[in-house]
Amino acid sequence: MTTGSSALAARIAARLDAPIDPAVAAFAEALAHAAGARAVLFYGSNLRTGSLDGVLDFYVLLPGTQESAIWPTISYHERPHEAEMLRAKVATMRLATFARAASGVSTDTTIWARFVQPSALIWAEDDAARAEVIAAIAAAATTAARLAAAIGPDSGTAEDYWRALFRATYKAEFRVEKSGRENDILSVNAEHFAGLLPLAWEAAGIEAVQDGMILSPQLTPAERRRVLGWWARRRRLGKPLNLVRLIKGSTTFEGAARYAAWKIERHTGMPVKLTPFRERYPLLAAPQVLWDLREHRRRQRNAA
Repeated sequence: MTTGSSALAARIAARLDAPIDPAVAAFAEALAHAAGARAVLFYGSNLRTGSLDGVLDFYVLLPGTQESAIWPTISYHERPHEAEMLRAKVATMRLATFARAASGVSTDTTIWARFVQPSALIWAEDDAARAEVIAAIAAAATTAARLAAAIGPDSGTAEDYWRALFRATYKAEFRVEKSGRENDILSVNAEHFAGLLPLAWEAAGIEAVQDGMILSPQLTPAERRRVLGWWARRRRLGKPLNLVRLIKGSTTFEGAARYAAWKIERHTGMPVKLTPFRERYPLLAAPQVLWDLREHRRRQRNAA
């Protein structure tokens, strides 16, 4: 491991060791044992705020190498805690697949773009699993930083490069984000990103000249072309791959009916009765639920 890689890994390890609410940690451990996991990552807005409200976001990373063709598998879970119910959306995949995606070897863009952002290693089976996750998150940072150097300006602040990166990756994915989402990511996670880019460039073998706040990555024309060629293929495949995952998720999302019922009641105030049919066939049940929601809103308007 180079000096740059060691420095980045040390930073990543410290960040992954963020303090977590014991209730969230207990939820993660229960998910890990139920799945036979190697490790569990926690991420999203609840990591930043420490809130137990809404939906907690976990990645459960499994042993082995045999992965489903379209990953991850998404599921919804609930866990009682004191007088409230904790809710979680869980993405499950092999740790080996996660590490491969983080390194940029696969065509996926979601893992390294997501996990260059803050996350916490909330549970690990042993020290070896923890080391594997740290290495994967460090790889995600170097993959993202390498692309940022290629598509960003010749010289600029670290925020200029991260901004260029997130704009590009959001455009490549089949998702709807409001304009300026990259600015939100950087502003709410300023401490996380402070000083990260030079370390990630060093680990990636990219020299950079720094003049105050201004950075200038020293990419050769050949290296820039190589990185841009690497990105062009992933950009072309990004939306189709994301669409396939959405289609898979719509039919294999374990607990989808409970998740949808909770979301509808939370946002509209309309309770949704969960029948065995709705639990088993959420897509077939959707038209009736949407009709009920329409009538609920009509009654609310008439009562106003």
